[in-house]
Amino acid sequence: MQQYLIKRLLISIPTLLAISLVIFTVLALAPGDPLGEFASNPAITAEVRENIRKSLGLDQPIQVRYFKWLWAFIRGDLGYSFTSRSPVLNLILQRLPTTLWIVGSAYVVGLIIAFPLGIISALKRYSFTDQIITTFAFLGFSLPPFFTGILFIIIFSVQLKWFPFIYNSTLKITDWSSFIAVIQQSIMPITVLVLYQSAILMRFIRSSILEQLNQEYVRTAIAKGLSSFAVLKNHILPNAMIPVITLIALDIPAIFTGALVTEQVFRIPGIGALLIESIYRSDTPVVMAITFIYGILIVLFNLIADILYGILDPRVRY
Repeated sequence: MQQYLIKRLLISIPTLLAISLVIFTVLALAPGDPLGEFASNPAITAEVRENIRKSLGLDQPIQVRYFKWLWAFIRGDLGYSFTSRSPVLNLILQRLPTTLWIVGSAYVVGLIIAFPLGIISALKRYSFTDQIITTFAFLGFSLPPFFTGILFIIIFSVQLKWFPFIYNSTLKITDWSSFIAVIQQSIMPITVLVLYQSAILMRFIRSSILEQLNQEYVRTAIAKGLSSFAVLKNHILPNAMIPVITLIALDIPAIFTGALVTEQVFRIPGIGALLIESIYRSDTPVVMAITFIYGILIVLFNLIADILYGILDPRVRY
């Protein structure tokens, strides 16, 4: 196992370097000028704009800028935003708690809902219960989050006036009433994400368990007199969870980078909203930092998933 981990870590290094190079090159060649907003300001002359461009390092060749960025990133320096001139790390840390609260809570609730419903749907396949769960799942991943979000705003905010439709990031928990206010403004965006994520996981879990139910080892275990719960817990789930773990490992990094659409619909100041704003403003350091961190998390959680394969299935050998 130790040799496998070392080998995977060594492979991950050139993989991350290739990811960073591709992202940096695409962003450097993409249309858009971070100083475009100064063009319409008559007080800022072309000479001043050129001096600003030099101070930001935009006058240097792409390869020079890339290696400077890479060396700074290795030292923990994510650079400075072109628009706000604030450290990129501070901007991300300011938005991260909101993203973890909304997206993280939604994913945890989605897992809690998806696992039991997916298992029940598979064990009671083609029954009335399975049809209800399957219908719910189809509705969940067929309706896009932006449509569900707008629908929730119209029904629960505009018509019923139960929940606020704009997320107030300045609201702090100081007493019980402020805690209730935070919960109220979080219910709709969390529910929108739960409906979508739990539906996808539910269908995936159901199909994975159905694939195992017809295997010979399951029939053998039942023939030996094992209870249905023992067969499910000790034989079916360990094998059925291997593809599910892959899906979860690819989904977890999204918790740290936010939900782009949902954050825009409910005006949530999270990482996803920061990424969209930075793309509009051609704020390359912020976009580069968020996308590369996402790439690092993808590689990391894939490694964790590979380790979990060996824990769940002893047949897996590295």
